[in-house]
Amino acid sequence: MNQQEFIRYSRHISIPQFGTEGQRRLSDAKVLIVGAGGLGCPMLSYLAAAGIGTLGIVDDDVVDESNLQRQVLYTTEDIGKSKAQVAAEKLRLSNPLITIYVYETRLTAENALEIVEGYDIVADGTDNFPTRYLVNDACVLSNKVNVYGSVYRFEGQVSVFNYTNKDGTLSPNYRDLYPEPPEPGSVPNCAEGGVLGVLPGIIGSLQANEIIKIASGVGEPMAGKLLLFDALSLDFRMLSFKKNPDIHIDGLINYEQFCGTEIQTDMSEVKEITVSDLKEWKDSGKDFQLIDCREQYEFDFANIDGELIPLGNIIEQAEKISKDKDVVIHCRSGQRSATAILQLQQHLGLSKLYNLKGGILAWSAEIDPSVPTY
Repeated sequence: MNQQEFIRYSRHISIPQFGTEGQRRLSDAKVLIVGAGGLGCPMLSYLAAAGIGTLGIVDDDVVDESNLQRQVLYTTEDIGKSKAQVAAEKLRLSNPLITIYVYETRLTAENALEIVEGYDIVADGTDNFPTRYLVNDACVLSNKVNVYGSVYRFEGQVSVFNYTNKDGTLSPNYRDLYPEPPEPGSVPNCAEGGVLGVLPGIIGSLQANEIIKIASGVGEPMAGKLLLFDALSLDFRMLSFKKNPDIHIDGLINYEQFCGTEIQTDMSEVKEITVSDLKEWKDSGKDFQLIDCREQYEFDFANIDGELIPLGNIIEQAEKISKDKDVVIHCRSGQRSATAILQLQQHLGLSKLYNLKGGILAWSAEIDPSVPTY
C-alpha cells in the first residue's frame, strides 16, 4: 500500500478489526452493480470511496428528471445522458485509484453469465422481478455472492444470497425466499407506486455495508437473513430463512415469461382504438365506459375523465366494469392498460374491452395539448 492509499483509506486502516489487510482485500475485490438507479447510486458512491478495486456498472437507461428525487449521483445537467457513463465519470473523480467498467446494456439471459463471471460479488439494484430472478440464477450458476436490496414506497429489504459459509455450505438464495413471482401488476414498480426519496439511500447503503463486510472478511454477512425496514416507523425486523431442498436452478430461462410480464408486449389478443377513435366516440355521444388504470397520483395530475381503477386493483374491482357496454381502458402509454385487458380477459372472460393506443400521452399530443404529461 503506497502513501496515497494509506492516507485515503486511513480511517479504515485505523480500525483494529480492519487494518491494512482488510483494505487490501477491498482493493482486490471485484464488484458488479446491476442497476445505477436509486439503490445503485449509494452503493456505487460508498464502494468507490471505500476503495473497492474494481467496479462494474450494468445499466442501459438514461437519466430522467424524475430520477433526481432519489438518484443522488445525477444532476439536472445529466438528464438524457447514460446513467452508467455519468456514474462512472463521477466515481472516477471521487476515487481515481480504482478501476471501473461500464456495460451500457440490459442484463439478459444471453449476456448475464458472461458479465457476472468477471466479478466476485454481484449487487442487485434493480426494480423489477424478471431481472431479480435473472441476477439470482446467474449468481447461483456462477457461484457468486448476490447482495440483494429492494424498495417500495416506505419499505425496504436487504439480504445476502448464495454466500459460502465457514463450513463450506451455501446460504439460501432469492428463490428459497421467493420461489414464485407475484401476480403481474400486483406490485407496482417505483414509477407506478412511488418511493420515498431517502429510502433507496438507506437500503443501498446497507447493501454497500454487506459488500464491504464480505469483501474485507470483517463481520458476519446477512446470509440466511432478511432485513425488513419501515421508514415511517423506523422499524427494523430481521427474519431467518433456510434453503428449500425442492429448489433447483439448472440454467437461465425466459424471465419475462416466468414472471408473467411478457404479456405486456403481447398485443395479439388485445383490441385497440386510437385517440382519434376515442374522440369520435365522445363527440358522437356513444354509450361506453372509460377506465383509467393508472395510480391515484397520476390521475390527480392529469386525467381525461375516466373512472380510476388502478392496475393492481383491476381484478378485485372488476364488478365496476360494464359487461354490456364497450369499455376503453387507458394508462399513460398503453402498456399497463394492455396488461389490464389481458388479465380481465384471462381471469374473468370479459370481451368488450379496448386498449387506448398511446394512452394519455397520445391524447395530449394529438387531441388536447392542455392535458399535461409527465
